[in-house]
Amino acid sequence: MPLILPSNSISAGGFAVDNSLRFDDGSSDNIQRTYGTPTNSKIFGLSWWVKLGKGYDGLGSQDFWGERSGSGDRVFMGINADGTFQYFEKNGGSTILDIKTNRLFRDNSAWYHFLLLGDSTQGTSSNRLKLYINGQQETSFSTESYPSSNYAFRLAINTTKYFGRIGLGSSLSTNYYDGYLAEAVFVDGTVTAHTDYGEFDEDTGIWKPIDVSGLTFGNNGFYLDFENSGSLGADVSGNGNNFTVNNLTSIDQTTDTPTNNYATMNPLAVPPSNAPTFSEGNTKISTNTTNANPVLSTIGVSQGKWYVECKRISYDGGTGDDDGFRIGFGVTYVQDVNIVPPAISDSGHYFMIGNGIVYNGATDLGDKAGDSNVSDDGVVGIALDLDNNRISWSFNGAWMTGSNAWSGSSPSSYVSIPSGYTYFFLQTDGSSGRAYTGGWNFGGTSAFTISSGNTDENGYGNFEYAPPSGYYALNTKNLAEFG
Repeated sequence: MPLILPSNSISAGGFAVDNSLRFDDGSSDNIQRTYGTPTNSKIFGLSWWVKLGKGYDGLGSQDFWGERSGSGDRVFMGINADGTFQYFEKNGGSTILDIKTNRLFRDNSAWYHFLLLGDSTQGTSSNRLKLYINGQQETSFSTESYPSSNYAFRLAINTTKYFGRIGLGSSLSTNYYDGYLAEAVFVDGTVTAHTDYGEFDEDTGIWKPIDVSGLTFGNNGFYLDFENSGSLGADVSGNGNNFTVNNLTSIDQTTDTPTNNYATMNPLAVPPSNAPTFSEGNTKISTNTTNANPVLSTIGVSQGKWYVECKRISYDGGTGDDDGFRIGFGVTYVQDVNIVPPAISDSGHYFMIGNGIVYNGATDLGDKAGDSNVSDDGVVGIALDLDNNRISWSFNGAWMTGSNAWSGSSPSSYVSIPSGYTYFFLQTDGSSGRAYTGGWNFGGTSAFTISSGNTDENGYGNFEYAPPSGYYALNTKNLAEFG
């Protein structure tokens, strides 16, 4: 079901992470680097923050870090298809270490911090490798096998390492990661503690990032903050251990981070059978001709004023498409949390299709934007005002006026919506028999290219058109102030 406010997302204060990098498994996105001679391959720290795009039942495993020199020499670290986290190393055909959690990691709306601390000089085997997730040490494993004393971790030796896949040369290399990566850090040869990478917020108790720039990184150490859009793999540790970027461009640099979490669309809030395809960090939603299930945002709101953008990227299938832009963008409220999402015909869905007609479920509320249709390449804006219980739409920056199509300079014509509910943003098909791809932009990352770069009044977001006065991007910092 959707999450109203992700529980491990920082809303305000402290060290700020400015950027993350978005990976799309359908584009084979990954980054790589060949290590040099390690400072000490027996001791390492590897820290990274992720927000999952996929990585839950039925969608296969997701590779975080790994390398593969041959069938018997490889490292895998990631989320399995069942949602468990696993890290194993094989050397010379033998499995040297293997830990697999009992805990599942399936939340697509929140950021996770993963930390591995290796020190094979320790006398107690379980102290040779420790796993921390969101500041808590994992101690419950379905598989638990530790390396021998003074083992040289493959993770630390001079082979080619990848984020986003295991490596080259086998079918296993196709398990690409799908989601977001932030604050990727490797410490070579220095013993560190989990408190060197994060801390618990004194007000909320939530685990949050801290400044790691003062760590002793060692020969192969790196710190990737993804702040340089022209060099996304740049190492800012001072070592110059830059990563080569494969299939990623500046559009994949985002402001959706562990310290300011943005809404996306939610793969967990759709029926598993015949579900839409989610891509581009869950901002691009593709339905098929037999699926008209609505798709909801990861974050819902019950007060405040919020602005998002969306567009129909493509259309395929069906006949009699006299309604033009048939896909609908809008909002919905959920009356029964045991039924997610509501049926397309249920009341509570407020969405506009491309000929300007607004619907409440199956009820036609009339043409609110005149006779002008929305084209595929145009950007639809949604202004949700829950302080006054109303919603308005724009097209290419011009707002509906009710009698003249898309001519208002700011929202002036609204559709009234009921008060007292939590609303989620919504994408839905106007009818079955057609296949659509819709793209969303909540401000942190977008399914379509942004050419202008507008922010809200708090300086958040990256929008094609300026949000109306008093409306804000849907992220946790704005939620802390207005939600």
